[in-house]
Amino acid sequence: MIDRNTIEQIMDTARVEEVVGDFVALRKRGVNMIGLCPFHNEKTPSFTVSPAKNLWKCFGCGKGGKPVHFIMEHEQLSYYDALRWLAKKYNIEIRERELTNEEKEQQNLRESLFVVNQYAQQFFTSTLHTTEEGKAIGLNYFRHRGLHDETIERFGLGYSPERRDALATTAVKAGYNADLLAKTGVCYKTDDGGLKDRFWGRCIFPVHTISGKVVAFGGRILQNNPKAAKYVNSPESEIYHKSDHLYGLYFAKQAIMQKDRCILVEGYLDVISMYQAGIKNVVASSGTSLTTGQIKLIHRFTDNVTLLYDGDKAGIKASLRGTDMLLEEGMNINVVLLPDGEDPDSYAQSHSTEEVEEYINRNKVDFIRFKTNLLLDEVGEDPVARANLVGDIVKSIAVIPNEILRSEYIKKCSEMLNVGEQLLVRETAKIRMKRSEELQKRQAGDDAAAAVADADDTTTPQQPAPSEFKQNIIESYSSNPLHNKERAIIQFILRNGDKLVQVPENQAEGTPAFTETVISHLYYSFKDDGVELSHPLYKRIFDEASQYAADVNFNPERHFLAHPDSEVSRLTADLCGERYILSKFFSEQASGEERNEMAILFEQATRLSIAYKHAIIDEMLKDTMAALKDPANTSDAAKVMELMENFKFLKETQQALNNQLQYYGFGSAALNV
Repeated sequence: MIDRNTIEQIMDTARVEEVVGDFVALRKRGVNMIGLCPFHNEKTPSFTVSPAKNLWKCFGCGKGGKPVHFIMEHEQLSYYDALRWLAKKYNIEIRERELTNEEKEQQNLRESLFVVNQYAQQFFTSTLHTTEEGKAIGLNYFRHRGLHDETIERFGLGYSPERRDALATTAVKAGYNADLLAKTGVCYKTDDGGLKDRFWGRCIFPVHTISGKVVAFGGRILQNNPKAAKYVNSPESEIYHKSDHLYGLYFAKQAIMQKDRCILVEGYLDVISMYQAGIKNVVASSGTSLTTGQIKLIHRFTDNVTLLYDGDKAGIKASLRGTDMLLEEGMNINVVLLPDGEDPDSYAQSHSTEEVEEYINRNKVDFIRFKTNLLLDEVGEDPVARANLVGDIVKSIAVIPNEILRSEYIKKCSEMLNVGEQLLVRETAKIRMKRSEELQKRQAGDDAAAAVADADDTTTPQQPAPSEFKQNIIESYSSNPLHNKERAIIQFILRNGDKLVQVPENQAEGTPAFTETVISHLYYSFKDDGVELSHPLYKRIFDEASQYAADVNFNPERHFLAHPDSEVSRLTADLCGERYILSKFFSEQASGEERNEMAILFEQATRLSIAYKHAIIDEMLKDTMAALKDPANTSDAAKVMELMENFKFLKETQQALNNQLQYYGFGSAALNV
């Protein structure tokens, strides 16, 4: 963890015009600078940089913030990784908290494996360009496949010599540890303890992490050897889990964000040839079925996926098995079928950028319609086969979280399959109900297992009991007057939960200024006072979001829109579709001088928190006053005394909340959500 002084030094040193200027061509306009936004397509500049305020803002797509936020967005890095990026740029030494011995060992191992992979990649690249064997076999192959030298260099392509221990021998002589070479998978140990190359005699395709580190390799054999696999890939390792990586994503991420679409193909050369042809928003699953981890990677950049297939129907049917996971994640899927005899590699090689883009736009079909047509061609008039087809299509529709989209697909499929719409609605509802029951059973099983584990764990300290005030808040209030404020809190989290707030220094409490996510700020604000939301659905969303309190890469809107619980996803759609109406208080604040986005978010989150606590106290005061007027209580002196003490305590708490409003400069209008 980077210490706070280092964070402040980075924030003070990083200049927005220098950081943004590394990626965007800027020109002066008055006291500010302007350029074309790197996050969406535009022809007229709407991207503004303010050196005086050290802020950037795009008035086209609405994104903006400090230099660190630009790096987070542009390089798709976490908050702390973006800070490290800036520290490296400005040669700032990073001081971190002391790690445990176990953490140090784990960190050292991972860093060592990345170093070994980097050395291996340089070895393969050097072999390709500087040796006779590499140029005659590897370089000749890549050029024969139509790749330009700058493309070969950009993707770090290489060649591993025919000699079975060329890399192993060279690396060990250079001082690299044999065990680490084996752990990365670039080499393997033989039964007699020797070290051999995994990729000997193959052209090499490095696989990069989302931030550009070499994490694995794919090797293609060039000899016609029926006993050898066409491709050999790195095995799973401490740093590489193939289900969490997509080939080409490091090169495609900016184009995916700008186009708001990811094109998904199958192989390495499909990606590279499309990229070379100018279609840069392309990634590959590298011949494996899509995994949840890969889908979540895509979802970080876009909701829209286009599957680009060649004309092989058997291959298409195999690929379809993983696409329901895309639908379940809330993705919008289109399919494009290339002409017979073409694949993405060959089509990109023989057509211009405009021709490829035009073909994709002209021939894309939504996934459900494509799947229905594909399977209809096979079943003919066989009634049993048609019944199975209907069941298959309904299963795909049922996983779609968006209720409106499900309804539209049901209507379309009813027409295409000549099946009653109500029948499809009922079958879809049955499947969703069954899935919901299965999920509840799994959750119940997990909860039971956790309860058993807690019961067995005698070392776990008991949480201290909340104060009387906190206990009253937790137990007493599930009343409707609070729900409007809870709704506003959930809406705010869905829209801004992953963003950072700047918590100012509090001299009275002796706490320094620091940053945290909106979710984290609200979570700890409520936790410290024992406050819980009263509406069951709002509470469920808040509690689930709180699990991601420290994760700036967590996108609450996407997460809850794709939620398996239809109530959660429907509420999310409603809240995100509503225009967020700011109170008069905040409208006046926002209309003044442009301020730090993190400070503004802090004010909004804090205002929502205080307003909600204030509303709880108001309800408790009403109940206490009603109890004092109740004849059943007035005849009991002890009861009256207890109620008076409660009333006094609540008024003191109300005053404490009012003091907080004054401390942060909020007026009483801040309580109106």
